[in-house]
Amino acid sequence: MYRSIIKYFPLLCLWVSLWGHGQETVRDTTKKSEVYGLRVGIDLSRPLITALNDKYEGFEIVGDFRVSQRLFLAAELGNESKTVEEALENADDVNRIVLYDFTSSGSYAKLGVDFNTYQNWYGMNNSIFVGARYAISTFSKTLNNYRLYDSNRYWNPGTFPEGTDLVGEYSGLNASWLELLLGVKAELIANFYMGVSIRLGVLITDKESEVLPNIWIPGFNRKTDGSRFGVGFNYTLTYLLPIYRKARKKPAAIAE
Repeated sequence: MYRSIIKYFPLLCLWVSLWGHGQETVRDTTKKSEVYGLRVGIDLSRPLITALNDKYEGFEIVGDFRVSQRLFLAAELGNESKTVEEALENADDVNRIVLYDFTSSGSYAKLGVDFNTYQNWYGMNNSIFVGARYAISTFSKTLNNYRLYDSNRYWNPGTFPEGTDLVGEYSGLNASWLELLLGVKAELIANFYMGVSIRLGVLITDKESEVLPNIWIPGFNRKTDGSRFGVGFNYTLTYLLPIYRKARKKPAAIAE
């Protein structure tokens, strides 16, 4: 599904841009008006981590649509894959034993709202925002290697015997969660925006395999034992596709 979205994404952007350009030609003559439109882009952090970490691959499309002076509908679509390992090691990294390693990969979608708390001067469209998302992720997990714990290590004092029965892929896994976020977006040049946000997620549902718990969930990040909370961030570059203009509301007068 996400491959189809990415395939036709440039055509959608072109259509919206042309339609927005047509709207600009018939804009009203209100002096104090603001641009409303669709802002789309990518999370820059995921391609960067992909280039630096050979155990991770990820890509995320982000977007928001302004519905009022301060309120935005927002969404993120992404795909991630990460290999996680658990090892026994000492301070000198001598005789390091990998107990197991697995690869978790899948897609996710997030949908919600952002509220801009920053009062812009006329002509500016920056934001300091708080937001919320409902997110879902579908993924599979492949157990690549594992070792069996054996208290009798007379014949293999430096390691544990390797297991083979459980190696393989476990599909049909999914999770859902709520996210609260805090972030900023600033206009670099005309219609181009740089943004950053930090996110706190809490799991609602978590379907696991019978072999391994969901230690790492695409879109959610790492989940620790005994906790349903996760932390994440994104660092975005987006472009605003203008669709129409709307008169700016005057700030409420401060009572003396």
